Amino acid sequence: MASETLLARISDYANRPNPYPLYAELREAGPVVRQADGTCLIGTYHEIAALLHDPRMSAEPRSRGEVTHKPPFLRLDDPEHHRLRTLTMRPFGPPHSPGRVDAMRGEIARITGELTEALRDRERIDVVDDFAYPLPITVICRLMGVPREDEALFQGWTDVIVASADIGPEEDTTERDKAGLQARQEMGRYLVDLAEQRRGRPTGDMLSDFINEPDPALRLTVEELAETTILLFIAGHETTVNLITNGVLTLLRRPDELDRLRREPGLLPRAVEEMLRYEPPVHMRERIPLADIDVAGTTIPEGTSVILALASGSRDPKRFHEPDRFDPTRPDNEHFGFGSGIHLCYGAPLARIEAETALGALLPHLGTARLVQDPPPYRQNAMLRGPRHLPIQL
Repeated sequence: MASETLLARISDYANRPNPYPLYAELREAGPVVRQADGTCLIGTYHEIAALLHDPRMSAEPRSRGEVTHKPPFLRLDDPEHHRLRTLTMRPFGPPHSPGRVDAMRGEIARITGELTEALRDRERIDVVDDFAYPLPITVICRLMGVPREDEALFQGWTDVIVASADIGPEEDTTERDKAGLQARQEMGRYLVDLAEQRRGRPTGDMLSDFINEPDPALRLTVEELAETTILLFIAGHETTVNLITNGVLTLLRRPDELDRLRREPGLLPRAVEEMLRYEPPVHMRERIPLADIDVAGTTIPEGTSVILALASGSRDPKRFHEPDRFDPTRPDNEHFGFGSGIHLCYGAPLARIEAETALGALLPHLGTARLVQDPPPYRQNAMLRGPRHLPIQL
């Protein structure tokens, strides 16, 4: 049956520019659609929401041979997830407030201003390379305290790590996993070494806060420090790159909405929420039931790989009116752009500030801009979906 190949077709690079017809097919076939390899695919809003909040659904990854490292807390269950997430959030300010992030607003605006100034005399730019990538990587490096001369190291590491985390039908992932592990080890060693240089010599950044935690009971182990800081870098910039790029692409395809935002910049926060629903940076998440579980009358056996198609849920017509229409004034916009439940993205406040600042700075330059290529070339990853390049003529 065609429904048994949906995950393979969604993962097929040929469908990366527009997977949404496949998501519609998924919702029609669902709520639970079994794949040829035994995986269960779910794309309806209410079922996804319930499973993201169900403690019987585990975020811990399936074993692929020998376990070589402890997963980051994004892929752990409570109570270990809660412990590490709480410790990681401490440097953001008590009680896990966005105070440190809010304090970065001025720095984010300054970095954005430098990037837009560099576009002033350009006739053609790549939104990814010239803007959407440099902004969040610079911001997360400043938060963590990475020297400016070392910021370029992280693009190679993160590209490999993200590629190794893709979701798709079972295949030989040995080489991909090996490359991902090597990149994690190199990046982890760098960050731990950088933190150790600040032991006893606080410098006010997050690495310094982690290594100089005064309470021994609250300190991260070396392994936890490595995995946590890697996660902060990946989550702190990779999805934001896609959010900004997808946002620019969406507006250039809709000149009327672009002009409206240029006239009414106060709509930007709501427009960013709609971008997170309409063209989200994260499309899928995997969960594993710890017991047999019933979903809409279908029993999913314990240990089954369950792929939650978040991007499909955010376009479910049973939850959103005219879901395939981009509407920056949409009310009641409770999307899955940052997930939901205990693993809700803790970097969401930073991503929102960066996206609003970036798009606000770009809007004056986009009035007469046009896409050089539509659809643009996309990244390979089906889970973290966004253009690899977005060339535009100014």
